[in-house]
Amino acid sequence: MIAPRLAIRDIAIFERMMPFVRPFRFGAVTVTRAPQAFARVGVEVEGHGAARGVAAEMMMPKWFDKNPAKSPDETVGDLRASVARAAAAYAARAEADTAFGHHCETLLSQSAWAESRGLPTLTANFGPALMDKAVLDALLKALGLGLADGLCGNAPGLDARLTPDLDRTDVDDFLLDMQPSPSVAIRHTVGLLDELDGPHGLAADIRSTSLRHFKIKIGGDVSADLERLRAVTTLLAASAQDFRATLDANEQYDPDRLAVLLDSLETDPALAALRARLLYIEQPFDRRATFDAPLDERIGIPLIIDEADGDYAAFPRAALLGYRGVSSKSCKGLYKSLLNAARARAWNLSAGQPGRFFLTGEDLTCQAGLSVQQDTALAAILGITHVERNGHHYVDGFGPAPLDEAEAFAAAHPALYHRGKLDIRSGTLPAASLLTTPGFASGAEPDWAALAAIAPNIASQEFSA
Repeated sequence: MIAPRLAIRDIAIFERMMPFVRPFRFGAVTVTRAPQAFARVGVEVEGHGAARGVAAEMMMPKWFDKNPAKSPDETVGDLRASVARAAAAYAARAEADTAFGHHCETLLSQSAWAESRGLPTLTANFGPALMDKAVLDALLKALGLGLADGLCGNAPGLDARLTPDLDRTDVDDFLLDMQPSPSVAIRHTVGLLDELDGPHGLAADIRSTSLRHFKIKIGGDVSADLERLRAVTTLLAASAQDFRATLDANEQYDPDRLAVLLDSLETDPALAALRARLLYIEQPFDRRATFDAPLDERIGIPLIIDEADGDYAAFPRAALLGYRGVSSKSCKGLYKSLLNAARARAWNLSAGQPGRFFLTGEDLTCQAGLSVQQDTALAAILGITHVERNGHHYVDGFGPAPLDEAEAFAAAHPALYHRGKLDIRSGTLPAASLLTTPGFASGAEPDWAALAAIAPNIASQEFSA
């Protein structure tokens, strides 16, 4: 199809504090609550009329920006500012454009704004990532298309203008060749403070579900990490014999300590079961050091980038250094995930090595409702077969959301929820309704009256970029 042009008519942004039922320790930070951001965008689609799109994303402290000089609250304040600035920039675009065109035109000004304030690219891109999801939701609703049909037909107008290493045919061929996953297995997060035993421990979670994929956090203290990994391996080998696992260092390692960890994985009998089922290691080094030197060619486990994936150039730079993969997270931008997947396909075809380069599905504590639905749909459309899911683990159901809000999302996607919570009993999340319901995996909206406004409603004529 020819990608329709649309004009942004109005934007409103909100937030809701989400208290955690257990502390979440990752990297060097422990989180006990975090706010979730919401966007509501009204658009006018040429030839198709008006529509409204919605999106949500967690504003997790100290993940987007790990600057030790900043408090967790300060990093959340920066994310809030990113959302407000992106909303103003999108609303200021009075002219009609494709959905991807709106993204491209605002990304440059958003980056300049963030650079002038010393904010990292992940923080800068958070606001546009939220807006893009809501704009795409509105566009697909106006067209009466679900995500699968909308992307296969390139309704957003995706092209290679931000990825000069790709040809337009690479993008078109990727979209035509997409093979969505009908369901996505849950990769359960094992946080640094999560209990292994007891009524709320990992063993109990495995007994009550069919979980077989696990993401294990490591903290950079090699001795402590190895002791923890031995205990987790023993438990998984006994309770989930056919398990698969990944490790996430959240930037806490350096090459020397990683070499010690890798050597132990190869030689320690207590870790043999883990090593045999280990799929990859995520973001071992500080994002600023990731691109300093090539990886040791002797590393036998694929390494991927996550926090180092700050812009469109990150994945090609990392691949040249020996990294094999990059994470997909809707908080980093749905279009970046799609174009990185197009890159992986093109590189694998060129090298004649299927699966050498790949995308993974990782979490930002995606909450029940819009956030988990849209991120799961993105993973499914990319053909990713398992995705980290931890929002249900650290927040109880829909948290403080009103009951009618939870019921509306459950009615829209009944296979996804059970008794007001994400249904993890089978260890998988069905994706069919997320990919076919008109819009970007929404189907319902939050109770807007129950949210706190981040900024007043924004009309396009009130702002200049």
